[in-house]
Amino acid sequence: MSLPVLVFLVVFGIALSVAAVHFTGGTTTARLAGADQALARFAEDFPDEKPGTVRLTVDHHAAFLDLGPQRCGIVQGIGDCFLTRIVTPHDILALAREGNVVSLKLNDFTWKGGKFAFADEAGALAVVAALQNHDQIRKAA
Repeated sequence: MSLPVLVFLVVFGIALSVAAVHFTGGTTTARLAGADQALARFAEDFPDEKPGTVRLTVDHHAAFLDLGPQRCGIVQGIGDCFLTRIVTPHDILALAREGNVVSLKLNDFTWKGGKFAFADEAGALAVVAALQNHDQIRKAA
């Protein structure tokens, strides 16, 4: 078999595999239908916790749950599954808020955090207040 034909077959095979994964839903990120789904998913991993207010991000890929002073539960879509965490100020490397967007960086190697946009600034302020440690907060101008 000639080299150009072999290269074509390999490239075609890889492209076909990528297309198959994409069209079968492999590239979609799980979305939360609402606060009830976020509470139910969080309760699967943390049945003893009693979350309060649920704040969904604008894209419905994450939810932040009030767990009391300086504790916050997080449910986030990762691939087609959901990741859950309980976060305290001790877990945070960096936390910043700019308008309705919260940037969170954790010291957990399994999940580093991310940027989360809320429908309004009040949601972002509430999440930052739940995780606030005055030594770690930087409010963007």
